[in-house]
Amino acid sequence: MKTVAIVGASLAGARAAQELRAQGFDGRVVLVGEEPHLPYDRPPLSKAFLAGTASRESLDLLDADDLASLDVRLGTRAERLDPSTGRLVLSDGELEADGVVLATGGRARALPGTESVAGVHVLRTLDDALALREELVPGARVVIVGGGFIGAEVASTCCGLGLDVTVLEALPTPMARVLGPELGSICARLHGRNGVALRCGASVAGLSTLDGRVTGVQLETGEVLPADIVVAGIGMVPAADWLDGSGLAVGNGVRTNAGLVTSLPNVVAAGDVAAYGPAGTRHEHWTNATEQASVAVANLMAGQVVREYEPSGYVWSDQYAGTLQLAGHPSPEDEVRFADGGPDDESFLATYHRDGRTVAVFGLNNPRGFGRLRRQALRRPVPVG
Repeated sequence: MKTVAIVGASLAGARAAQELRAQGFDGRVVLVGEEPHLPYDRPPLSKAFLAGTASRESLDLLDADDLASLDVRLGTRAERLDPSTGRLVLSDGELEADGVVLATGGRARALPGTESVAGVHVLRTLDDALALREELVPGARVVIVGGGFIGAEVASTCCGLGLDVTVLEALPTPMARVLGPELGSICARLHGRNGVALRCGASVAGLSTLDGRVTGVQLETGEVLPADIVVAGIGMVPAADWLDGSGLAVGNGVRTNAGLVTSLPNVVAAGDVAAYGPAGTRHEHWTNATEQASVAVANLMAGQVVREYEPSGYVWSDQYAGTLQLAGHPSPEDEVRFADGGPDDESFLATYHRDGRTVAVFGLNNPRGFGRLRRQALRRPVPVG
């Protein structure tokens, strides 16, 4: 193998480039990115960078030595792939590669029909964060559609800037799909404790506008919430549409086996775009992208599956003055037990139980205890998919 092309200058793409060198590949590595920016860290986009307390340089994922070993092509869109030959058709030409790492991530879902409405934002890219940050001026009224991790983090940041914030969540409890109803309710209380209005069971019917700019959010009940800024935190779509016609299986991402290898051994996938295993499981989290890159690269270099991916399920989120940590693979139906503290405390630890096993660990504002409990309770990864 002489040339490996990494499609996607994402976290998974950056880590794949580093893993290729760390695992001994001394050939050509071409990193193709659709954005004009070098690979950057996304978690601060909803937190410190959005608040203006983190610099652009602090987001960089590759250092000078990393970049010196790569052929980086930014502002270049991948348009087609012939997996049997490794030929990539790019927006600025063609590229021949012996191996391909697909790390294109995804695109944020927008509220339907709002693409041309000023004041309406999504948050996934650096440019998204810059555009939103510019509008977070004193006195602005912010309505966030979606109470998941992104929505909660943006709400926390806007609250810290002294803005009037409302979060709309369609479910009865925010983050219930991830944390279950009991711990999801505790996260809901974080909003109220910090003066953010949380409206659960709220469905958006449309937006009110004036001269092309949003002025309010219309609920299906007929109520209109005044808004100067609207942020949609309603998930993402895997960036895999460009692979239609490639012969690779595409459905809710790029389908791979348990080793993150596609139907051809010279094409692997990692990060948000990878749908691995029989169930086509995808994880849209920072830790997942870093963990998958190592496995995908090892199997690409071997030309076969020598390692299978075993997700840790680790997720963290900084909200208001709190840090939430989760490891494992909980289900909303699991039994929750408090290992230290309780649901009304500012700091606590909890475990999830299913069929006599501990399947996940959760901590609020207790990183040391969380790490200890995680090591004790989750000695073996819990398989998923």
